[in-house]
Amino acid sequence: MTTQPTISDVARVAGVSVATVSRALRDLDKVHPETRARVLAAAQELSYIGSPDAAGLASGRSRLIGIITPFMSRWFFAGIMSAIEKVFRDHNHHILLMDLEEKSPEARLSLTQGRLFKRVDGLIVINVELEAAESELVHRLDLPVIAVGYPFETAPRIGIDDHGCAALATRHLVNLGHSAIAYVGKARAHNPHGRTPNERLRGFEETLAASSLTVRPEWVLESDWSVGDAYAGATHLLAQSQRPTSVVCGSDEMALGVMAAARDAGLRVPEDLSVVGIDDHDMAAVFGLTTVRQPVADQGRAAALAMLGLLGLTDVTPEADHNFPVDLIIRRSTAAP
Repeated sequence: MTTQPTISDVARVAGVSVATVSRALRDLDKVHPETRARVLAAAQELSYIGSPDAAGLASGRSRLIGIITPFMSRWFFAGIMSAIEKVFRDHNHHILLMDLEEKSPEARLSLTQGRLFKRVDGLIVINVELEAAESELVHRLDLPVIAVGYPFETAPRIGIDDHGCAALATRHLVNLGHSAIAYVGKARAHNPHGRTPNERLRGFEETLAASSLTVRPEWVLESDWSVGDAYAGATHLLAQSQRPTSVVCGSDEMALGVMAAARDAGLRVPEDLSVVGIDDHDMAAVFGLTTVRQPVADQGRAAALAMLGLLGLTDVTPEADHNFPVDLIIRRSTAAP
């Protein structure tokens, strides 16, 4: 089996130190042009491909940022990670993804020393509530942290007002004249979504109470926040003799599941059932879903720039707690009852 060339091999062929090779390949200052040319020629001769670890030898940094997420495939998490990666790419950094998703939607893996098998310069934690042992590990490694969504101790946090999102969606239905309003998205036990489900449910309940409307417990459905689970719950709900005239969903993915259940039950949206979601998923406009839009990519970019600021690589000074504004996007899934 052919052995891949290392940075030490490049240094030997070029007749320079490993640190000089690292600086030359990253186009840093204080490398003589002739030396840089010799290093590049040696790298090309050996077909050497630099790694983040090699790039960090001279600087003492790995140029790797760990991303901790409860899900990799869900729309919100995929979108925010994509935005984060693009910013780091532009700054010659890389991401080390630590996906904590388990086989069950109600469980997650633990963050362990083994998962940090490569040294990272910092961590961005996306809507994960770290347990005591996990927090202790982060402190022991002395890593800077940026939190997205769920807060992490005193680390800078970036996100949205989840309570306000649900309140805005609920007020929209109340203003249309709805009083029989259901909710889909109550967290089940061992919820891995952080505080988001609880905050959105609280926004729904408090807005109904402020409007002198009653929350019917049988119309508040638990969900794992997937399309399929929301579809199953809504199918049961809409088969009851007493059914709501409208539904607030904690996410657009669940809202799409509710709309599908309404269709299969022979109900028209919005004539028989109004549905509103939260997120502005890529599919929301296609299905005419009224939703509360959150700027997912903006949050990802802000998190990445904040981390670079903590590392002293940009002039960004992270705020202690920054909530991005949201907007109600009215489409054809809601109407007066």
